[in-house]
Amino acid sequence: MLGIQGLLARLVDVVLIVAGALVASHIRFEDLGQSRVDGAFITFSVAFALVSFPVFGLYESWRGRSMLRLTGQVSLAWLVVQACGLVLMFSLHRTDFISRLWFTYWIAITGGALIVSRLMLHAVLRSVRYAGMNLRDVAVVGVGAHCQEVVCKMEASPASGFRASAMFDVDPGAAAIPKGVPVFDDFQKFSEHVRKTGVQEIWLALPLSEESTMLRFVNEFRDDLVNIRFIPDVRSMALFDGGVIDLIGAPAISLVASPLPPRAILQKEIFDRVFAALALLALMPLLTVIAVAVKCSSHGPVFFTQFRKGADGRVFKIYKFRTMRPHAERTGVVTQATKGDPRITRLGALLRRTSLDELPQFFNVLRGEMSVVGPRPHAIEHDELYQKVINGYIHRYRIKPGITGWAQVNGFRGETDRVEKMQKRVEHDLYYLRNWSFALDMRIVVTTVAKGLVSSNAY
Repeated sequence: MLGIQGLLARLVDVVLIVAGALVASHIRFEDLGQSRVDGAFITFSVAFALVSFPVFGLYESWRGRSMLRLTGQVSLAWLVVQACGLVLMFSLHRTDFISRLWFTYWIAITGGALIVSRLMLHAVLRSVRYAGMNLRDVAVVGVGAHCQEVVCKMEASPASGFRASAMFDVDPGAAAIPKGVPVFDDFQKFSEHVRKTGVQEIWLALPLSEESTMLRFVNEFRDDLVNIRFIPDVRSMALFDGGVIDLIGAPAISLVASPLPPRAILQKEIFDRVFAALALLALMPLLTVIAVAVKCSSHGPVFFTQFRKGADGRVFKIYKFRTMRPHAERTGVVTQATKGDPRITRLGALLRRTSLDELPQFFNVLRGEMSVVGPRPHAIEHDELYQKVINGYIHRYRIKPGITGWAQVNGFRGETDRVEKMQKRVEHDLYYLRNWSFALDMRIVVTTVAKGLVSSNAY
């Protein structure tokens, strides 16, 4: 059942969506009596928003979480809502009643309003918390650098609403203690302090080997109204920060698994399909011109196809515009293109240098085989080679490969004639997997368009 805060949040969003449509109409038509606003479209968008926004986590508590990530989530959710509304209106043959300029204004105005409203609420809560209100007192139980890191992060994020009010050091002297936080090494005195001062949360920042210590604190405060949370120190084992998931009804910590939770994968999937469809529609004239040019410039097919590995190691056929003259390769051998490679046609050199040969991969994205952003797929023969010599290479298969990626916008593209170059590329791919967010994807897309289309390394 929804609480009063959830209902108010939904009501505010509905008001902003409707108000944004009316404001956009006033800007576009000036006289509301002459406006061509489709009430059904607005109604559909409101309905889609009420269904979709909870899926994107917009009504969850964002205490202690990134506002940049929230901005990305709101933007993605609103674009998905409008895309769904537009598809429905197209299906009902009502798009002729919609002004394209009004629709653009509506997207921008309402999207900005949804983001600003949340940032304003966050700013108010931050001011309140800076004033010492709406805070939750936390007692941290831990050992060594991990415990110190948790306390320091809490102190560095006062807007999160958590305040370190006590600390129990399991191994005194293992690490420097943050100043201003009472430290205990006597269990009884620590328990008395927690109850006396009304501490609301106990965070167990402990390694997995400290099971007996965790059990001791859980048993001690079992009958107290105190939230006990476990922040495990798994840095020596975990490849990605997978967090805790529900697995067959039991909590599980992912040490080596997909770095993206199911909700993030769904969001990325929706964005990929919508972006690929719009890109193909917008680029169709350019694709046609390039296809004709490739066919006329040299003998051979328009498209170059090759098998690559995708998510979970599944093999798929990748599409590119052909940039080389037809030639034969030995079985099991794929020769990388080099500078001045005689196999490359004159048109092919231009296409490779500007990355225009990669555009047909939007069809792979639309088919669900690739993503707009992700680790670039390599020839299967190269995968088998580098997997044996580069640590962590196999984890590039955790998600779908991308048309562009974090490595590419940082200059690691083109020929990998040395293992060190591939090592750097893999390091950037793993960084992307560990730090994925919708905002990071948008940054990579914008950077690719702004400066990544031309590279001296692409030949």
